[in-house]
Amino acid sequence: MVQARFSSSPHYDDRPTDEISLIVVHGISLPPGKFGGDDVEDLFLGRLDTSNPELADLIGVRVSSHLFIRRSGEIIQFVDFDKRAWHAGESVFLGRSACNDFSIGVELEGTDTIEYENVQYLQLVSVCRTLISEYSILNVRGHCDISPGRKTDPGSTFEWHRLEEALGPGLLGCE
Repeated sequence: MVQARFSSSPHYDDRPTDEISLIVVHGISLPPGKFGGDDVEDLFLGRLDTSNPELADLIGVRVSSHLFIRRSGEIIQFVDFDKRAWHAGESVFLGRSACNDFSIGVELEGTDTIEYENVQYLQLVSVCRTLISEYSILNVRGHCDISPGRKTDPGSTFEWHRLEEALGPGLLGCE
């Protein structure tokens, strides 16, 4: 695996199956549109200060992701890959519901409308290559693809062609 700092989230549980067949790409920033702070990490660690009015709607939210790639390229791992992180919520892929059961979640620090950084793409490609090799993963999709109408990330500025060029055809795209 590419180098990542591990910071254990309390928001995970056991997978119902050992099969991991999907990588889900997300985009997140907290407060919305602000980068570089600790709020995303604090959210995944269950210690987010929700006294900020911009974060008040996150009171009691229990979510996590396996990985978070900051705009600087730093990677933080919150959940072991053999455990189920709580990143996808209500979701369906290829007729299977509950995508958290069989996916690895990778959050990119960003928004739907601001371009992601080159170093984030480089890190995401490295992560995907490693995970595809280790787990024989066959699909990489956006949160928007598995939760259409509910989620829009990683957004319209995400350059899927960069992943396809690096990983090869057949892994990406809508169902």
